[in-house]
Amino acid sequence: MAGSGSSMVYSFLLFTVVLSLQEMYRGKLASSELFTILGGFTSSIIFLVLLTFIGNFQESCGVRTGWGAVILAEAVALIAAGTVHRVCITTCFLFSAALLYEVNKISGSALSKSESKTRRH
Repeated sequence: MAGSGSSMVYSFLLFTVVLSLQEMYRGKLASSELFTILGGFTSSIIFLVLLTFIGNFQESCGVRTGWGAVILAEAVALIAAGTVHRVCITTCFLFSAALLYEVNKISGSALSKSESKTRRH
């Protein structure tokens, strides 16, 4: 598993690459209904990698991550989606909510596994 420092760098690099590609192809993403949904999905990927970056940054500073990181990452992703198409904002929000649910579920299961390991030893 990557440490918080390297994960922070990787997530920032992914953020810049996905955002750049989305802005380069925003005309194509706004050209049809299916591509508009794809534009919302790519914006939700921006949300996920930005949330990872903010969480790792706060962890390296010793600050507890809360809902502020989620709101900031979602706001940036929605603004990026708005540059492509108005419908991308809605689809980005829906995909981001689903991704946040899955990340929370995975985080909870990983935390329960690590707690059970520390109780045994």
